[in-house]
Amino acid sequence: MRFAASKVQGSVASSAPRRVSRRRRVLAGFAWAALCLAGLGANAGQAQTFASLPSPQLGAEPQGAARPIAAWVTFCQAYAAECTVDRSEPARISLTPAIWATIVSVNRRVNKSVEPKTDMEHLHVADRWDLAEDGIGDCEDFQLLKRHLLAEAGLPRRAMRMTVVIDEKGEGHAVLTLITDRGDMVLDNKTNAIVPWHKTGYVFIKRESQDATAWVSLGGVTSPVTTANR
Repeated sequence: MRFAASKVQGSVASSAPRRVSRRRRVLAGFAWAALCLAGLGANAGQAQTFASLPSPQLGAEPQGAARPIAAWVTFCQAYAAECTVDRSEPARISLTPAIWATIVSVNRRVNKSVEPKTDMEHLHVADRWDLAEDGIGDCEDFQLLKRHLLAEAGLPRRAMRMTVVIDEKGEGHAVLTLITDRGDMVLDNKTNAIVPWHKTGYVFIKRESQDATAWVSLGGVTSPVTTANR
């Protein structure tokens, strides 16, 4: 998802989903992660220890409905289970050392395993969302795959929301927001560091709703910290 800030409200998707057989083959290569993460222990989160997490912080507050990204709509037609909102799931992730180690491990593994390439370079389309089945993807594909693996590991999908921001280059960018009892934590393909939303340096535009298959506005709230992760 690389486009000018003025176009954040509407990306265009224009190609059919990849074949299910290829999807299954590539995702199978990641399956070990969901099976093994619970037993990783402290070493998995060594770079970011549970003890180093901040005290509870306020999250970014939704401010009404927002128009979804066009490519997200197409993604949901092909991957309906990835977009379903189960309101019986917890709205927040209660972080423990084991859960934090799982999150850190998935974030690092996906960032290392997926080759970054824009949709135009890779697929010759402006914007398409998928699970990086062929091992190539851009920002939203990284985050969707992370959520897929974390959900398989037992984390509530409802508390993991795709989020659109304006990055340090003034371009549209997608991150994964984990809504936790320590505040909103952001997973990003630009860095292995998982940080609270207000320390990213990004402008937060909108994210998936926790209550319906829809999007909510974040009002363009600006993170007070300016960083350049790339």
